[in-house]
Amino acid sequence: MRSIDSITFNPEVMGCKSCIRGLQVTVGTVVGLVASGHTKKKILSLYPYLEKEDIDQALSYAAWRAEGKT
Repeated sequence: MRSIDSITFNPEVMGCKSCIRGLQVTVGTVVGLVASGHTKKKILSLYPYLEKEDIDQALSYAAWRAEGKT
């Protein structure tokens, strides 16, 4: 499985939702943007502090969670 080390959880950031590198950008936000047809290039322009790998890891994490992993 691809590394998902940029996914963080902090009770003081976004209510402990899964976030990207402690930033106030949740995995759900990134996955939702991809699902609605945004390209990685567009997402990176909307959130310039993200990196392409952050998007890849968010998608990997969401897929892992969708399979019922904990």
